[in-house]
Amino acid sequence: MMNSAYEKLTDCYESVKGELPFKPKVALVLGSGLGDYVKKMKVEKIISYHDIDGFPVSTVQGHKGQFVFGYVGNVPIVAMQGRVHYYEGYSMTDVVLPIRLMRLMGAEVLFLTNASGGVNYDYEPGDFMLIQDQIASFVPSPLIGTNIDELGTRFPDMSEIYDEDLCKLIRYTASDLQLTLREGTYLQLTGPQYESPAEIRMYRLLGADAIGMSTACEAIAANHMGMKICGISCISNMACGMTDEPLSHTEVQETADRVAPLFRSLVSESIIRISDFLEQKEAEAQEKEEK
Repeated sequence: MMNSAYEKLTDCYESVKGELPFKPKVALVLGSGLGDYVKKMKVEKIISYHDIDGFPVSTVQGHKGQFVFGYVGNVPIVAMQGRVHYYEGYSMTDVVLPIRLMRLMGAEVLFLTNASGGVNYDYEPGDFMLIQDQIASFVPSPLIGTNIDELGTRFPDMSEIYDEDLCKLIRYTASDLQLTLREGTYLQLTGPQYESPAEIRMYRLLGADAIGMSTACEAIAANHMGMKICGISCISNMACGMTDEPLSHTEVQETADRVAPLFRSLVSESIIRISDFLEQKEAEAQEKEEK
């Protein structure tokens, strides 16, 4: 009997596969502040989440809820303009369904972005953080339940969730663009409430540098499927108790919007370099095979 989660995934894929303009190389998840990123793309096709039977729909303000197919440079990508969050009431299986669907579309790389709260005192609002590792212990695993063998193994290794080669490329890109790039560990929480000062002290002790309400579960699902993963957080605010100011979604959005042009440049140039790197690796592997 087919796994119900896999059946739903394949049904979604069947409903969109005839609409796909190309096979995307990179799947890009647009976090807060990057919603307008698609305006800089050469857009070929837009598919609304509402037009996919059974697909979870984003309910967060500023998240449009659609797949955008287009090119960054010459790189074919599919961008999620609006992600689905666990706090919206969806099951974790539904939260990661869009990631799995983009993998079925052909994407090899998952590029995650988000707006997050800074837990590290060295950070400031507007900083960018390369995600080196993550803590997902405070949210349900998207792999709970019967394993979908068609996607990956029952017990996937998590020793290098964020691909080191891709991380190096992003570091070089930030340096060439003269952008300061922090590096650290991202911790996902359920939300939607912001954290208490005591909780923030605990997360810092656990080794978190930034916290948010997305991303880590998506990386787990992508890693399960063998995708190469990279991620950048925009530090939109300092976490609760680190300043005298109360937290609000307005502050998060304002900071993300302020640094959006720099974020767009970093993401676009990184995608182009990642694509070039993968093509070079493929050519080298083919040459080795032919010998």
